[in-house]
Amino acid sequence: MERAEEIIKPFASPELLVRRKLAVGSREAELIYNPDLTNADLLSRLIEAIGSFRARPKSALELIERVVCIAECSAEKDTDKAREGLLDGDASLIVDEIPEIIVINIRKWDKRAVAEPPTSTVMRGPREGFIEDIKTNLSLIERRLRTPALAIEKTKVGRQSNTAVAIVYLASVASPETVREVRERLGKIDIDALIDSHYVQPLLEDKPFSIFHQTGVTEKPDIVTSKLLEGRVAILVDGSPMVITVPFMLVEDYHSSEDYYERSSLATFLRIIRLVSVFFAILLPGLYVALEQYHYSVIPLRFLITVMTAVNGIPLLPLSEIIFVIMLFEIIREASVRMPRAVGMAMSIVGALVLGDTAVKAGIISSPAVMITALSSIALYTAPNQEGTLTLLRIAFTILGGFGGMYMLILGSLYMIVYLCSLQSFGVPYTAPFAPFIPSDMKDSVYRASLLRMYKRPKAIGNVNETRQGEDNGSAK
Repeated sequence: MERAEEIIKPFASPELLVRRKLAVGSREAELIYNPDLTNADLLSRLIEAIGSFRARPKSALELIERVVCIAECSAEKDTDKAREGLLDGDASLIVDEIPEIIVINIRKWDKRAVAEPPTSTVMRGPREGFIEDIKTNLSLIERRLRTPALAIEKTKVGRQSNTAVAIVYLASVASPETVREVRERLGKIDIDALIDSHYVQPLLEDKPFSIFHQTGVTEKPDIVTSKLLEGRVAILVDGSPMVITVPFMLVEDYHSSEDYYERSSLATFLRIIRLVSVFFAILLPGLYVALEQYHYSVIPLRFLITVMTAVNGIPLLPLSEIIFVIMLFEIIREASVRMPRAVGMAMSIVGALVLGDTAVKAGIISSPAVMITALSSIALYTAPNQEGTLTLLRIAFTILGGFGGMYMLILGSLYMIVYLCSLQSFGVPYTAPFAPFIPSDMKDSVYRASLLRMYKRPKAIGNVNETRQGEDNGSAK
């Protein structure tokens, strides 16, 4: 049939497709499908249903209602739509004297079960995580937000991959300007293929070359749901368990989903710990180098004697010593990630202990340098989403402390603060609610107020409905 030839003509390997001659009543028909992508059980049921139909079909609607009702289907006049369906695992049914092509969903997709994500383990709260199937991921969100206001816009991105992408938001809460901006930026993406959602991140950000990411990423449906309720927009990419959320603010990296399942006092304390740990991770090696190399006079005498005793005879300068230890830790960490899981953890622990102890005993590095670097490396993972950024900042501030002491550390800190204040994410200040200062949003920044006191949604995001709950809700009196 001419239409069948038109559909399969662009395929470089048409032999991968099966063309099966059938009879629908008294009309000739042809069924086209890819056996690698189709469900064998649904396919056999479909062929059986077509073969049992004895009447002469008059329209595509009649065929859909009486023959192929076993699966989701549609009538398409455009051969491009039928061709896209074949690439997705659909079957195309072409019937003589019926102008429409019936596209039947008999897809077979292998997918893993919904389980707790390995990167976001929790002690309290839901343990479900997104998987690589976009339909399953959407269902996890829809199950939590049973409201007609939940909007899902689907599109495809990638010239070669035609990857399904979904924009999810609450129409009654999200700012129309933010939704429109997300839609426009996705529409401008011109790329061969989307392998993962991380491909989309730099293409959506205001400053894609910055070391600070301006979009949020999570594997947990409960986190995405809470962000949608605040007025943010979620972007799901088929084939990726990571969901992108925008707009994004820096303070979000120091929040955890468990913060909202704990008492507000404990959650606030833990957020302060994370923030202090980040400062330790960035500044501690540089501060150690600056004090030892330039400002040793401000170190207390007893502590200074201990440090001088430990570094006596070390051939390396403080800056070279710290950089050497940092690189040693980074090599061990990278190797442990690439090793088989069965030996990775053991080798990383043993390697760190053996190499560190041997280097100290050999007089190459000092024990204070090992301790400072180890504490800084551990502190990195209190904000795991910023681990890469903090690693680069740690090295940069160590170099600044080695070449200019405390003065360069102060100048570097001021520059970083000014730079962070200049960043935006979809029109929202990156450092909100601190710069600009928004008093009403401080209730969920470093300080986490009781859920009974969070009457309003974050003002910085610019949502159209600020009221989250009634002020007389529960026992909030």
